[in-house]
Amino acid sequence: MQYKIIGEPMPVVECELSAGESMITQRGAMTWMTPNMQMSTGTGAEGKGLMKGLGKMLSNAVMGESIFKNTYTSQGGPGMITFGTSFTGSIRAYDIRPDKSVIVQKTGFLASELGVELSVHFNRKLGVGMLGGEGFIMQKITGPGTVFLEIDGHCQEYDLASGEKIVCDTGVLAIMDITCQMDVQMVKGVKNMLFGGEGMFDTVITGPGKVYLQTMTIPNIAGLILSFLPKKK
Repeated sequence: MQYKIIGEPMPVVECELSAGESMITQRGAMTWMTPNMQMSTGTGAEGKGLMKGLGKMLSNAVMGESIFKNTYTSQGGPGMITFGTSFTGSIRAYDIRPDKSVIVQKTGFLASELGVELSVHFNRKLGVGMLGGEGFIMQKITGPGTVFLEIDGHCQEYDLASGEKIVCDTGVLAIMDITCQMDVQMVKGVKNMLFGGEGMFDTVITGPGKVYLQTMTIPNIAGLILSFLPKKK
């Protein structure tokens, strides 16, 4: 599979597949493709056994995703398919290896090769889950394979050394290596919390590992738009 990411501010990833190659995606992510791309819809749990299959479907439901995913296969020769973001932002390709997994925000998965697996990642600290902006549940993505992840707004990458920290607004964390740790801290000073406009808590990520931060979050944009809508009388 060869790919290129094109377009802004709502990019697509264009994937060139050899005959028989397949990709999996969330419903509604396909934008255009060649006629020889064949689609099949399933739960992703086929052939995994009853318990693993139920676990897979439950995992999707807990993450707020559709139980069903689409698989596209190139039939009879090379094919091309593109997947687009659902919101203004950027796409990042991530090479997942058996020894290299990532933790991603719930809405981050766009498409991947068939070898990639998604599962629920629970933040072990209750405070992180309730106050960290990403909620108690994120996605753990394992491989091997290439996965395409969508990020809201501009994406900024930081490679943190062991013990190095970065503090960010809640909800800004989009992706982090599984070697990183996530925690929350309270904003210091009562006046800062009440009148600073930055909320009561910040998210703290500690290395080693790479983190991807996003400049925009859908809840923040929704709240901004809502503030301009006329109030019902």
